[in-house]
Amino acid sequence: MTNVDVHQHLWSPSLVTALRARREPPYLDGWTLYLDGEPPYGLPPADHDAALRAELAATDGLGLALVSLSAPIGVEWLPAAEARPLLDAYHEGAAALPAPFGAWAAACVRDIDAKATADCLDQGFTGLQLPADALADAAGYDRCAPLLELLEERDLPLFVHPGPAAGGSAGPGWWPAMVPYVQQMHAAWFAFRAYGRPRHPRLRVCFALLAGLAPLHGERFAARGDGGTEPDPMVFVETSSYGPRAVESVVRALGVDAVVQGSDRPYAEPPQHPGHGLGGAAAYAFRIANPRRLLTGKE
Repeated sequence: MTNVDVHQHLWSPSLVTALRARREPPYLDGWTLYLDGEPPYGLPPADHDAALRAELAATDGLGLALVSLSAPIGVEWLPAAEARPLLDAYHEGAAALPAPFGAWAAACVRDIDAKATADCLDQGFTGLQLPADALADAAGYDRCAPLLELLEERDLPLFVHPGPAAGGSAGPGWWPAMVPYVQQMHAAWFAFRAYGRPRHPRLRVCFALLAGLAPLHGERFAARGDGGTEPDPMVFVETSSYGPRAVESVVRALGVDAVVQGSDRPYAEPPQHPGHGLGGAAAYAFRIANPRRLLTGKE
């Protein structure tokens, strides 16, 4: 039994080098990140120092911290010829991270290549992260079906993370995180209900940032949706950037078994109280029992 954080980001030297080699978004100029749809963002180099991050993970008492490619960068949406060097650099660097790090694989969603994703999963990745805007409607599930079928075949989980923000570069710096990211997660939550679960009955899935608080619309869904209100035991949400009020509300909506710990480090900090004020049993569920079911399917 080990404490798990399912959502962190840590850019390896190979990924940094690959992003610096580009001249169009997404690219790095030194440690400044340039994206379509967001203002330039300066990355503190220490945030992506693997040794320092391992020390932080030890301080947090983590036995496993899962890193993923930052989907808002938009690598997954690039044409395959542009995406592949960046995906290869990400997978190479993530596979070489020291303990306690593990990693989610990533995949191009513009040009689907299930064999390439299978080869990545063969390297020992925990599961697959896909951007939420790739799974926001029926067409997205048609496009990504080969990847999701691969996860079902291998009994591996899916992690749904916000994708690129549209139109955020003209607003304040916090706009992408507060509007497009949340909207994407909200849409992805209900799209999975409508299109994902019927097509992939054995798939375990975790939604970042409490699915944009979409579970709190359960009462409206009961009145206006398809009538089903029971929580899906193979669907999880992680807690990044949220605190006790939101987490308690989601627990009331979905039950304690649906919530797993995620911090989004280095872009957010883990909570001071792992149980988010709900006590030691909740902390055990969020950090140990529920991540185990998400990652392995086992109690």
